[in-house]
Amino acid sequence: MSAVEISCVVTAGPDPQALRRSVESVVAQTMRATEAVVVLGPALPPPVGGTATGGTATGGTAGAGPDGAGPDDAESVAEDVRAVADELAALDPARVRIVTSGAEAPTTAVLRNHGLDQARGRYVMVLSEGERLQQDACRNLWEAAERSGAELAAGRWTRRAGRRAKEQPPARIVESELYARSRTLDELADAPELVVADALVTGFCVRAALLERTGLRYAEDLDRAEILFGAEAATAASRIALVPNLIVGGRAPDDPAATLEGQLAAHVRVAELLTLQGRTALCEARDRAFLADQLVPLARQFPKLDAETRAHAAALVAALPAARIHPDLRLDPPPLERVCLQLLADGDADAVLAAGYALGRPGAVASALTEREGRVYWRAALPDDPGERAALDVTELGHHYREAADTPLLNHLTHCGQEGARLVLEGRLPAPLQLMPADAPLTATLEFVARGSDGRLVFRAPVEEMWREADTVRWRASVDLGALLRVGGARDRVCDPRLALNTPTGTTTGPLFLERDRADVVGRFRARPRLGRLFGDTWKPYVTVKHHLAFQLQARRSPGRLAAAALRYLTHFRPARKAKRLAKAVRRRFDRLSARSVKTRVYNRLLIRLPVRKGSVVFESHMGKCYGDSPRAIHEELREQRRRGMRHTWSYASSPEGFPADARLVRRLSWRYLWALARAQYWVDNQGFPLDLRKPPATTYLQTWHGSAYKRMGFAESRIKAQNAPEREKLSAALARFDHFLVRSEHDIATLARDYRLPADSLVRCGYPRNDRLVRARATDESRGRFPRPALAADLGIPDHRQVVLYAPTFRGMPKKGRTTRLPLDVRRFTERFGDEYVLLVRAHYLESAALPVCPPGTVVDVSAHHDVSELLALADVLITDYSSIMFDYALLDRPMVFFAPDLDAYVAERGSYFDLRAEAPGPVAESEDELHRFMGELKKSDTAHREDRARFAEKFGGFESGQAARTAVDVLFAGRTRR
Repeated sequence: MSAVEISCVVTAGPDPQALRRSVESVVAQTMRATEAVVVLGPALPPPVGGTATGGTATGGTAGAGPDGAGPDDAESVAEDVRAVADELAALDPARVRIVTSGAEAPTTAVLRNHGLDQARGRYVMVLSEGERLQQDACRNLWEAAERSGAELAAGRWTRRAGRRAKEQPPARIVESELYARSRTLDELADAPELVVADALVTGFCVRAALLERTGLRYAEDLDRAEILFGAEAATAASRIALVPNLIVGGRAPDDPAATLEGQLAAHVRVAELLTLQGRTALCEARDRAFLADQLVPLARQFPKLDAETRAHAAALVAALPAARIHPDLRLDPPPLERVCLQLLADGDADAVLAAGYALGRPGAVASALTEREGRVYWRAALPDDPGERAALDVTELGHHYREAADTPLLNHLTHCGQEGARLVLEGRLPAPLQLMPADAPLTATLEFVARGSDGRLVFRAPVEEMWREADTVRWRASVDLGALLRVGGARDRVCDPRLALNTPTGTTTGPLFLERDRADVVGRFRARPRLGRLFGDTWKPYVTVKHHLAFQLQARRSPGRLAAAALRYLTHFRPARKAKRLAKAVRRRFDRLSARSVKTRVYNRLLIRLPVRKGSVVFESHMGKCYGDSPRAIHEELREQRRRGMRHTWSYASSPEGFPADARLVRRLSWRYLWALARAQYWVDNQGFPLDLRKPPATTYLQTWHGSAYKRMGFAESRIKAQNAPEREKLSAALARFDHFLVRSEHDIATLARDYRLPADSLVRCGYPRNDRLVRARATDESRGRFPRPALAADLGIPDHRQVVLYAPTFRGMPKKGRTTRLPLDVRRFTERFGDEYVLLVRAHYLESAALPVCPPGTVVDVSAHHDVSELLALADVLITDYSSIMFDYALLDRPMVFFAPDLDAYVAERGSYFDLRAEAPGPVAESEDELHRFMGELKKSDTAHREDRARFAEKFGGFESGQAARTAVDVLFAGRTRR
């Protein structure tokens, strides 16, 4: 290994502590053959005790300080930076070198280029101000490059998301899994995110030989030159090595508004580079990513920006070359993002402000919608160009189907001022034609909601004036805040005003949007709280973080200030602080008692020794998420038999809504839940009580299970096979708790029972109690037909003349926090094709949540929250599913099934399966939406063709289903047999 393998170029900025963090991270590298090349500008004095390497300070910007500081401030900052640099160099002179640029205009790119010229390592990397190398970063990059012969090695990096927020990598890089594993690339197309998503702005090193061969340097005429440099390095490197390790942290967050001009210029240069090299696919992908990653976030920020900044940003985007923001590219994103991009391309800053506001508030309308030829557009004035008009098409948002109460409007304050003691508000809001016809009367009310009252304390004042102007509604109101807002004053210290607009179809209520830079001109208003002026005497307007007007109660006069000071003293002097710390300590101790590990230990060591209560049963369905499935059927059978001495307890996960009123309810994993399990004579569930809870010796556990198996389960599942021995033993112990296990066919015995390693004497061959309803429904169909329908049809508002299609996909993995699952089926497209014939019931898996689009009334119903799926199956005329076990249940009804499985092969490859669905399916298998629509259009023909397949399928996978499963399960449960 040579004396210097990796040179890290660190440019000095105005923050000496940021420089310290970056250089110290280089010195702390476990790879000792690493140096830090600290580049100072000419405004800084020469190093102490000698002349700087690489040039002298000649002219330049010594008189200009950061943020417009004067010469004295700039000189002071320069001295502080130089002092830190000298200190770092003195601590480790062998690994820290200081070089000074002699450029007259020392931009960051100029300083970096000077550092590249002075670097002595075989590899070179560059750190921005404040960025920190991870301890093994250089070693990881160097080993990857040496092992693969790569000219560029790169790894993960993170940036700050806010003052206290956790550092995060860019979302697009995470989603693409660019750095998911170590790999070597000979073609840039194998990892397009390197140039598409600006992945190489930091966190990589290049061979010095590559820089010498190509003459690659930072573009000194670009503010964001690192974007172009990373792309040029990626396209020039003959081989690239990627590592999954974190390389750089602490990168400053991007501000789309502040850095927009540099971002745009760099993007254009990168796109031109890719075009010149003939990489048109990469260029188009980059253009699309730039719209989504830069311009859409810019539009989201518009409500935060002042008018001048908004106008400047819109003008910059409008001046982009047409190819970079072509109409075809703007058609890909979701509707509101398309609208924002189109308005930015038009340079319409005011319209972008409104669209950006709506972008952060799903369902909000911020412009007067226009309907043309059955399509709904964002604004009344439409462009002639078809592509630009299509970008303004927001039909799929379904605003024309929404009721007034579900359509919040943008209430934009155009004036917020003071006339004497009165608050004067003027505003405008869009007038959607479907809510406000031209001849509709205009009435509205201002509502001030006291924030501390949970919405219960509301003060109302009339809006005196309202009139129409083109496609907007204008209004004006004058309010005496002191007389109106008679809050208590102790807790009700903030009031949020909102406008309640009356329309022919109802009332729509929304907050008042105020541009942040206009809040300080409003003034202050007298306050008269009911508890007296000691609690406040002034209402101070301000703008919330969501850009809405609010009023805060303050104490500005002597009595109030003295009272506030006294209260602060009483709550902050030493005894009070000690009392707070003691209260927090007690609360922490109490919280530890509620920890899952503590509860488990107490249950397994103490509670399990309690005697069982005769006749007590604990029911649980899908881990407490619903009152349904086979446990419900058994519970109802027990109630019907009216057995004496029974005590029924149901667990619920989050809400007791929908559970039987006559049952004792306990929250899952609570102390009452553990007590109930420990005292219960019988356990009944369909998935599994918590794995780490032992079953009391005198308790009988009936496991009804929740479906036959298509995908591999238990010890045959690849995930279980990959676990270590203790984890598999934990699963074995949990399965050993089962005294009885219900099966519905020989298929269950050969799959579930075998792969869960269940003893033969624990199997109960009776079918699933939840399916008794389906067996009875089929008998009713054969004797009396399908009508009258179950009462559930009326509850869901389904007319008799329309058939019911149930769409129930299987579990595909837990969605990320705060996100909903994206359904494989395009619900809107389905309703556009079949809405006149079918009502589509959508049921997401109980472990997932899915957001449905707004569709024409009566075409789609979300039944995901319905407790019992067997009721939905009995109602449905057709089932659309994929490889969910619901197909085995629905087959008992002998009704049409269509399988929509676009990812069938990938699913089977990942999870494995017990049989070939294409060969065994009792209905057509569609692998695209077009195929699905074709099969649904030919449903009668398909029904006839697959009738024998359904009978065979039901016999093979439901051979034990007789309609008496619940009664059989109850008989088995009370037979007194337990397996120790």
